Amino acid sequence: MEDVNRLATDPSVAARTGTVVLLAQQCNTQALKPAELKLAHEIFRLMIRDAEVRVREALSANLKDNPNIPRDVALALAKDVDSVSLPMLAYSEVLTTADLVQIVNAQNSIAKMDAIAGRPTVDESVASALVERGSEQVVAKLLANPGAAVPEAAMHRAVDRFGESELVLEPLVHRAVLPVTVSERLVTHVADHLRTHLLSKHKISADVAIDLVLQTRERATVGLAMGVGDDGLAALVTQLKDNGRLTTSLILRAICMGNLRFFEHALAALAAVPVGNARVLVHEGSGAGLRAIWAKAGLSATAFPAIRAAVNAVDQTEFEASDATAERYARRILERVLTQYETIGVAIDSDDLEYLLGRINQNPDGSKPTIH
Repeated sequence: MEDVNRLATDPSVAARTGTVVLLAQQCNTQALKPAELKLAHEIFRLMIRDAEVRVREALSANLKDNPNIPRDVALALAKDVDSVSLPMLAYSEVLTTADLVQIVNAQNSIAKMDAIAGRPTVDESVASALVERGSEQVVAKLLANPGAAVPEAAMHRAVDRFGESELVLEPLVHRAVLPVTVSERLVTHVADHLRTHLLSKHKISADVAIDLVLQTRERATVGLAMGVGDDGLAALVTQLKDNGRLTTSLILRAICMGNLRFFEHALAALAAVPVGNARVLVHEGSGAGLRAIWAKAGLSATAFPAIRAAVNAVDQTEFEASDATAERYARRILERVLTQYETIGVAIDSDDLEYLLGRINQNPDGSKPTIH
């Protein structure tokens, strides 16, 4: 009541601002009795309509950390001009997810969206709205926020909108958890930049640049697929297929590196059969099943002998403690592939995978076959 009386006798801006600060501090410490708290809330409701911005700024700055203020007060402050709204948008726990999404969608204030992007926690629906409507700086801040739950679809949307922005891509790459489909798109993006760099800076021919880029991209893609669950593999393979990147050389590289599950998912996707059926055909003892699904997938017939050798090698090669790393395991598989591949009439005198791929993709007369 003393505060009310003070406002009645001195309605100046300074008095109103001082009263707001005092009341807010008292509410924050929970020093008020229920009747006093109710009166304080009514004063806040009057103050959010105060014509003087300084009064509303003081109210927002001093209530931003209070989880017990009325929601209508918090929401009114959050929708106010930027200087008033930013503390509430950045910190207030009273604002709901629906409130934040509505504010993002209803306004074009970069400052408001930036404040929301930096909140200690940002849930998926708010993150999705920010990615869709936010500026480059807002999306970068969101992706750099470890408390932001950014769904996979929103990450793809960020790449769609800002695929050329290092400001956005760098925090995306460093997210603690990155879905394999997003990682593959980033690998492709980096590879495309590499090709541009090779062509413009080093005067490398287009054919050589493309070969180097494809090798870099395929190695990275196979690496990403290692240890991914079936759902993740299915999503990755679908994305590769839809974008024309599920090639013979990629599939061959995967099986030569011992990634049998990726190989099975890839054939299933290209042949349009369930992955369980693909597994049965791949491991059918006579090799007829593997040949049938390979042909149905529309892949290069020239590469089939190497594929057959690689599948046999993987089936015969168990990962052993002495392998220590996936690379040593892959090397043992590759050695068996080379040994078996020599029997089909193409001499191979190198154990390098790139050399093997090059020779497999070459007809006996030295010409290159068409690779799908």
